[in-house]
Amino acid sequence: MFDTIPLLAESDFPAIWRAKLDTLQVNLGYLCNLSCVHCHVSAGPKRSELMQKNDVDLVLEVLRRRAIKVLDLTGGAPEMNPHFRYLVAAARDMKVQVIDRSNLTILLEPGYEVLAEFLAQHQVAVTASLPCYSEQNVDRQRGKGVFEQSISALQLLNSLGYGKDPALPLHLVYNPTGTSLPPPQADLQNDYKKQLGAQYGIVFNELFTVTNMPINRFGSMLISKGEFDSYMQLLKASYTAKNLAAVMCKNLVSVDWQGYLYDCDFNQMLAMPLLAEAQLHELNAQGSQSRVHLRDMLQQDFSVNAIRTADHCYGCTAGQGSSCSGALTES
Repeated sequence: MFDTIPLLAESDFPAIWRAKLDTLQVNLGYLCNLSCVHCHVSAGPKRSELMQKNDVDLVLEVLRRRAIKVLDLTGGAPEMNPHFRYLVAAARDMKVQVIDRSNLTILLEPGYEVLAEFLAQHQVAVTASLPCYSEQNVDRQRGKGVFEQSISALQLLNSLGYGKDPALPLHLVYNPTGTSLPPPQADLQNDYKKQLGAQYGIVFNELFTVTNMPINRFGSMLISKGEFDSYMQLLKASYTAKNLAAVMCKNLVSVDWQGYLYDCDFNQMLAMPLLAEAQLHELNAQGSQSRVHLRDMLQQDFSVNAIRTADHCYGCTAGQGSSCSGALTES
């Protein structure tokens, strides 16, 4: 796999700082039942990295100590971590909102047959990847048969009240199949609702559009096809300054499967750790790569820290903008 980090590090992206922390986004591991082309984590069935119980308990303690209101669980397939249900149940007992970033197909895998009922019982918000309402496009990006399984999983979630009961939000995530920016989110959401409703009787709350990041599996593909430079030119040419105020890293800290902290999920994949202010000065002076851990959050408040940036940040600020909650601005 080609490494895009050397191509992104030299950057003129504007400086930004964190505001009040309200979300802890935790990557529970890279194990996944799928191997999607666009996956910036390069997750798959052969990955073995999984967060251990001691760090899961640290997540819960940080939520409690810092009064963080949202726990955003991602992977891989986060549900494949053996401590997933323990973490969800304990966080919900603390009245923390839990988001499960699901690939949908995991709900149908052997051993996970009661997972959908568990999510509904604990009122977990489901944000599910469905890169298109076309079977051909989805299977090309995610694997043969994935679209059919995704539809079945969505129908299962609907039968439990997801997308209908306000306590059971169901959001879908769209990302382009190639080297283009997502279309206007509101228009595409209308198309999704019309097509999925008419053909399969599926309902959902919102559609989030996400720009493909030029890192890991997708970035490597761009390099192999000779499209990396042109894609970066597209992102930079589409930069929209007003998106800076709403980028997800301003209110979020990302945690990797070993408990180390990052400004966002993308920085995590680029091995660009979050740095305390003193460490940031040291980095500027000496190139230090010191890493901050979950346990440090028990003692330190990382609000108002400078956020580490590189050229991939243009992906979050191009066009309507892109974040874990979709577009940042109206078209």
